[in-house]
Amino acid sequence: MSILGLKKKQPKTFKVKVITMDAEMEFSCEVKWKGKDLFDLVCRTVGLRETWFFGLRYTVKDTYAWLKTEKRVLDQEVPKDSPITFHFLAKFFPEKVEEELVQEITQHLFFLQVKKQILDEEIFCSPEASVLLASYAVQAKYGDYEPNFHKPGFLAQDELLPKRVLMQYQMTADMWEEKITAWYAEHRGIARDEAEMDYLKIAQDLDMYGVSYFAITQNKRDTDLLLGVDAQGLHIYSPNSKLNPNKSFPWSGIRNISYSEKEFTIKPLDKKKDVFKFYSSQLRVNKLILQLCIGNHDLFMRRRKVDSIEVQQMKSQAKEEKARKKVERQILAREKQMREEAERAKEEMERRLFQLQDEARLANEALLRSEETADLLAEKAQIAEEEAKLLAHKAAEAEQERQRIEATALKTKEEKRLMEQKMREAEQLAVKLVEQSERRSKEADHLKQDLTEAKDAERRAKQKLLEITKTTYPLIAAYSTPPPPPEGGELALGSGSMRIDFKDSDMKRLSMEIERERLEYVEKSKHLQDQLKELKSEIESLKLEEQQQQQAGVYSLRNEARGYPPEPPYMPHSNVRTTPPYPPRTTLHAP
Repeated sequence: MSILGLKKKQPKTFKVKVITMDAEMEFSCEVKWKGKDLFDLVCRTVGLRETWFFGLRYTVKDTYAWLKTEKRVLDQEVPKDSPITFHFLAKFFPEKVEEELVQEITQHLFFLQVKKQILDEEIFCSPEASVLLASYAVQAKYGDYEPNFHKPGFLAQDELLPKRVLMQYQMTADMWEEKITAWYAEHRGIARDEAEMDYLKIAQDLDMYGVSYFAITQNKRDTDLLLGVDAQGLHIYSPNSKLNPNKSFPWSGIRNISYSEKEFTIKPLDKKKDVFKFYSSQLRVNKLILQLCIGNHDLFMRRRKVDSIEVQQMKSQAKEEKARKKVERQILAREKQMREEAERAKEEMERRLFQLQDEARLANEALLRSEETADLLAEKAQIAEEEAKLLAHKAAEAEQERQRIEATALKTKEEKRLMEQKMREAEQLAVKLVEQSERRSKEADHLKQDLTEAKDAERRAKQKLLEITKTTYPLIAAYSTPPPPPEGGELALGSGSMRIDFKDSDMKRLSMEIERERLEYVEKSKHLQDQLKELKSEIESLKLEEQQQQQAGVYSLRNEARGYPPEPPYMPHSNVRTTPPYPPRTTLHAP
C-alpha cells in the first residue's frame, strides 16, 4: 500500500459565526467560498438589499479589517478559530440618512450601530443631545408613553446615556429618568421606524458621526496627526481633537489619491493647491485606508448619478410600504381611539350602573323605612288620640288643683309678708339696742375714767397724809395720843385744814353696779341676736316650703296630664312659729 493512501482528507466546509447588532448567526461554508458568497448569504438571511453600506469585519492582531468580497475567505488573514467570527456592520455611512436609507431593516441596523457608538463614546455627543436621543430610543423600544403602565423606574435596566454625561452632573438615576421621560412623553404617536429615523437625523449632525480615524504622520518629520475618512471626504485632525479638522479635502475636490507602500499622496483637483502627503507605519492599516477611500468615493459619485433600476424599485416599494404602514397605523390609531372611547364608555356605564344600583338600594331602604315610619305614626296617632282624651279629662282636674295651689300660694305669700314685717321690726329693734349699747358703753367708759381719777386723788391724799404723819411724829410722841379724827374723814392741821374723803365702799359699789348692768346688757343683746337668727332661719324655711309647694303643683299638673295619680297636697310644717317671741324692752338707768 502506498503511503499517499494514508494522507488525511481535508475538510470541505468550515464554521462561521456572524454577529449583527441584534442577533448572532452560524453558517457552514464551503472551503471554496469567496467573501462575496458569505456576505450575500448573511444579507439574504437578514433580509437586507442595501448591501453597499455594510461589510463583514474581523479582528487581526491589534487592528481590524474588512472581508474582501473577491478573494476566498480562507485565503485572507481571518482568525483560525472555529467558528470564525465576523461582525456584520455598516462600513460606509450615507450623507443624508432620510434620503439614502430605504429599507426599514437598514435604518434599524444603522440606528443600533450609531446608538452603540454614542454610548461607547466613539461619537461625542453633548448632554442635551444625549437626553433627546435617549428619548427617541425609548420611543422606538416601548412605543407611546402610558403613565399608568410606564411607572417610575421602568428605565432602570436600560443603558441610554454615555458614562461621561452621567459623571459630568451630580444627578441620580431617577433624575435622569425624569428628564428623559419628559421628552419621551412628547413623542406620542411616532412609530418605531420613525423614531429610529429621527434618532439618525439628529446623530448625523454630530461631528464624529461616520468618521473612521487613523494615526498618521506628515512627511518624514514624524508630526503626529489623525486622518479621518467619511462620506464627505478626507480630514486632517490634531491628535487631541477629533471634532474640528485642521484641513479637509472633499471628494469633489480630490483629483487623485496615490498609495506607495507607506506613503499617501492627495492631489487636489485645483492644480494651484499643494499636494498633501502623509505616512502610515502599518501596511495593513494603509490597505484599510485605501479601501475606505475607494468605497466612500464610489458612493459619493453614485449619489450624484441617477438611481439604478434596483434602487428605484426599492424606493418605490419602500414608499408603498411606508404608505401602507401609515394607513395601517392610522387605522390602528382609530381602532385604538375607538377602543379607548369604548373602554371609557364602558367604565362610565359601569360607574353609572353602580351608581344606579346604589340609588336603587338606598331607595328600597328609604321605602322600607317610610313604611315602618307610617306604621309607627299610625300607632302613635292612635295613642295620641287616647292621650288627648285623657288629657282633656285631666285638664279640668289640673285647673282645680291650680286654683287650690294659687289659694295656698296667696296664703303663703301673706304669711311671708307678715314674717318679713316682723323681721324688719326685729332688725330695727336690734339697731336700737346696738345704739343703746354703744351709748351705755360710752357712759361706762366715762364712769371708769372718773373712778380712775378718784383713785388717783385718793392715792395722792394718802401719800400726803403719810408725809404729814412722818413730820408730826415727834410731837405726837411728846404729848398724849392724839384724838381720833372726826367721822367725816376730815383732818385739821395747824391753821389750815384738809378734807379727805375715804368712801371706798361707795366707789366699789358704783363700779360693781356698772359692771352688772353691762353684763346684763350683753346677755340681753346676745339673746336678741339668737332670736333674730332663728327668725331668719324660719323665714328661709317658709320660702323653701313655698318653692316646694309651687314645684309640687307643677309636678302634679304634669302627672295628671300624663295620666298618673295626683300627689297628696303639701302640708306645711306645724312646728313653724309665725310670731317669734321678742324679749321685753329693757331700759338701763344710769346710777
